[in-house]
Amino acid sequence: MFEKVDRDSLISQEFIAKYKPYFREESYAAKTVLLEEGEVANKVFWVKKGCMRVWLNKDGQEVTFQFFLEHSMVSSIESFWKGMPSKFTLETIEPTEVWVADKEDIRPLLEDSLATPEYRDLFIEVLFQRTFDYVNRSLSFVKSTPEQRYLELVEQRPELIKRIPQHYIASYIGITKVHLSRIKSKLLKK
Repeated sequence: MFEKVDRDSLISQEFIAKYKPYFREESYAAKTVLLEEGEVANKVFWVKKGCMRVWLNKDGQEVTFQFFLEHSMVSSIESFWKGMPSKFTLETIEPTEVWVADKEDIRPLLEDSLATPEYRDLFIEVLFQRTFDYVNRSLSFVKSTPEQRYLELVEQRPELIKRIPQHYIASYIGITKVHLSRIKSKLLKK
């Protein structure tokens, strides 16, 4: 959640200092499911080291929707906040170290922090950025070819190309791993 926030700013440091006591450190092996689609999210995770993905089941196929690397806060926010079943599964891709907080511990603190204008503005900034990212991703499926989506990913998030297994990358851009292999071969020939 805070990957776009300037962590060196005074307000960010104060915010992190205020919240840190409510989190505990945990480690998970690769391919560990932290939240199953249909369950209610009762935890929020801050990725200290590692990588997670959000995916959903579409007709028996895993469709990757988002990746989260270091300095990202991850949960099914709608499920966490409203107590609704999650629309997706949250899973580690590689061994991952996180700070994790339980809903009953952090929700009163979140509500209190939202009453503080500086913290509220921080939340709004991050939520708007996440919304903008999702809108741009959705628009890319309407406007761009799979090759263009791959090239945009290479340009905008090259760290994902280096760290994420190719079958997850293919799923993320809406194609099969065979199609992704063809795109990469074609680009190498150019």
